[in-house]
Amino acid sequence: MRHYKKGRKLGTDAAHTKAMKKSLVVALFTNDRIKTIEARAKEIRPDVDKIITWAKRGDLHARRLAIAALGDKELVREVFEKVAQGQFQDRQGGYTRIMKLGPRKGDNAPMVIMELVTEPVAKKAEKPAKAAKKAAAPKKEEVAEEKAEQAVEEVAEEATESAEEKAE
Repeated sequence: MRHYKKGRKLGTDAAHTKAMKKSLVVALFTNDRIKTIEARAKEIRPDVDKIITWAKRGDLHARRLAIAALGDKELVREVFEKVAQGQFQDRQGGYTRIMKLGPRKGDNAPMVIMELVTEPVAKKAEKPAKAAKKAAAPKKEEVAEEKAEQAVEEVAEEATESAEEKAE
């Protein structure tokens, strides 16, 4: 039974799965793009994100954790240098992209290209429809203030009318 065993088995035993995931992560950091099966790509995505997050921290403990995960000091140094130069500076996660290619000819396995995202994050512009709707629909506080002002004006008009009637 697989109680407390998270993740996909990927058709192999645990040691082979661990080694395969490690080699795929190393290949992704080395080449910035790999072609693999969809299940494997989805399985290594958290490992890649974790290593980049450690690189963003940049301290000695994070570096040692990354060396333990990848097994290659030079590759870890390159990844930490890229991140220190600001490659993923404004990105809060989602460092990888998976693009589907279609089924493999031999066994119909779904193939994908997994790559590191290098583009900077684009700030979301406020939608004009929402902005117009917000401008058209006044807030509850503004409506309450307007009603209070109208009530004050009505009371003032009534007071001036009653004063005019008394004066006549």
